[in-house]
Amino acid sequence: MDMKDKKRVDEIVLRLKKIWDQRDLFIIEGEFSRLGVGNDLFDNARSIKRIIAPSKNAFEKYDQILTVAINVIPKDALILCALGMTATVLCYDLARKGFQAIDIGHIDVEYSWYRMGAIKKCPVPGKAVNEINAYPANRDCSDDSYKQAIIAKI
Repeated sequence: MDMKDKKRVDEIVLRLKKIWDQRDLFIIEGEFSRLGVGNDLFDNARSIKRIIAPSKNAFEKYDQILTVAINVIPKDALILCALGMTATVLCYDLARKGFQAIDIGHIDVEYSWYRMGAIKKCPVPGKAVNEINAYPANRDCSDDSYKQAIIAKI
């Protein structure tokens, strides 16, 4: 959204997607983030599993999130964290324990805006958009593949 020159966005997206291409992906995210739901951002991952953490004040549950991640995620998987400032610390601690973990930030919301052709930050249906304090009206996600991917909820 913040790039003035959007000519290279397609190329950048393709390069980003190579990071998880044919990898087993574990996403640690806030309850309403729903990374990849409603778009094709992670369609090239081999598999997706999710650990759902609180959408706000996740650091209060930090030790529990870290413990669950260490106990359920294999070392050869790729971990993407979208959990605000908690994600930065979590990725550091996971990396110190031999995991490959990336604080992926707001990539899904940015990708959704790109696909929508948005020219300013706006709500994304069914997802939290912290930048504009927008949360989904319907708290339940009806996407079956999303629900089936959840392996832990904290």
